[in-house]
Amino acid sequence: MQVAIPIFPRFTALDAIGPYEVVQRLPQVEPVFVGEQRGEVRTENGFLGVVADATFAEVPAPDVVIVPGGFGTRALLEENPLLAWLRAVHPGTRYTTSVCTGALLLAAAGLLDGLTATTHWGAVGTLEELGAVPVRRRVVEHLPERILTAAGVSSGIDMAIRLVALLEDDVAARAAQVFVEYDPEPPFDAGHPDKVDEEVMARVAEYRTARR
Repeated sequence: MQVAIPIFPRFTALDAIGPYEVVQRLPQVEPVFVGEQRGEVRTENGFLGVVADATFAEVPAPDVVIVPGGFGTRALLEENPLLAWLRAVHPGTRYTTSVCTGALLLAAAGLLDGLTATTHWGAVGTLEELGAVPVRRRVVEHLPERILTAAGVSSGIDMAIRLVALLEDDVAARAAQVFVEYDPEPPFDAGHPDKVDEEVMARVAEYRTARR
């Protein structure tokens, strides 16, 4: 079972690596990082490089697609090889999924027209402009359309566990969750803007500006 994870300049590392760590626990899964060309692709802050081992042309029929997000998505909302590849492969996938602002790419490819979807809280307006119906949920699934979207960054792990359940069964999903010891106990209840005050959001804005 081939699971393709497309990467592009300025993608968010955990959007891709979080789901990868979950789904690659299935013995039958063959993960592949795919890009417009083979070679290293740097994440959004430039500190980390991930290697694309195959081009889009070399992965014409993946069983599953997991599209990460990141600041780099904004440069890919007009016609480009990644959007063309998504449109071409989706009819044959078992599931096409996204994490964070990866949903913007699914929407730009026309795969979310009229569907509810989730993304990072900072990109909800853009997602709506691209034809989806944003909702605030950790994971949104449309099984007849074979599409799952996950909210910001860490929610990709939740989505991947659900994906394993759909691909295999609930026992496999629980096994993968145990394997990565996904048993979160965050030190703060601060996972969304509506849970924090203006001081925290000012620091968020500061950090976002520094890393653009």
